[in-house]
Amino acid sequence: MFATQPHILMCPPDYYGIHYEINALMDMSRQSEHAVAVNQWQMLHQHICEAGARVSCLEPVSGLPDLVFTANAAMIYQRKALLSRFRHRQRQGEEPYNRRWFQENGFEVVEVPENFSFEGAGDALFCGDTLYAGYRMRSDAAGHQQVCTMIGCRVIPVELVDARYYHLDTCFCPLADGEAIWYPQAFDDYGQRAIREHVKSLVEVEKSEAERFACNAVVIGKRVITNTGCDHLQTVLAERGYEPIATPLDEFVKAGGSAKCLTLRLDGEEAAAWRKSIQ
Repeated sequence: MFATQPHILMCPPDYYGIHYEINALMDMSRQSEHAVAVNQWQMLHQHICEAGARVSCLEPVSGLPDLVFTANAAMIYQRKALLSRFRHRQRQGEEPYNRRWFQENGFEVVEVPENFSFEGAGDALFCGDTLYAGYRMRSDAAGHQQVCTMIGCRVIPVELVDARYYHLDTCFCPLADGEAIWYPQAFDDYGQRAIREHVKSLVEVEKSEAERFACNAVVIGKRVITNTGCDHLQTVLAERGYEPIATPLDEFVKAGGSAKCLTLRLDGEEAAAWRKSIQ
């Protein structure tokens, strides 16, 4: 059984930096300022703890700068950790460290089939009892279907069509069962229709705020932690009864990540219906 306290996995940014280019935002000529990145990570960590969550940390590893983005380590379902299989070789070295952490911390480690890419909670997010699964850029649609067969849930694969939004969590953020933040232009027409049909309450972010990764938010109860510069979204969330919190994360946006990318919810996202049945 899960404890009622939210539990989040993070990884300190000791070795974080822009050491290669595997998405449209990464630019090795525009380096992250390491001291600033460390401070921004620490502020995010503090906000998460103040929201009542317990934080566990994956040990950083030299040569794996993106290990800091723990959302991509696995998809969590109950006490199962469905491990990621990274598309790019630059991140494949993270896989044994992720596997070891989950094995040592009481999770049932599930190896997904080797013939497809699957990038964990970066591309697979529950809203209610349905798994929304982003594909094309990093994960494969057929792989999502197999993952959902393995755990016995419904999946709606949605195609991502804008290279800036290469993971689902950069453009879609479930808030609660039936409610989510999203940026429609990141999806193809079918994906937009599917999300509108199945998620009854949607908060659409403006283009300028989507570019600041407004959708890449950490949700802990009614607290929603985002990058700064997402004022319109924060106003809408406050009107809906949420408590929005802004914290600067620009040094991580340089690598294509923000608050959500830096975290993995180990006890189940707030919007996941399965989470409520086992607490």
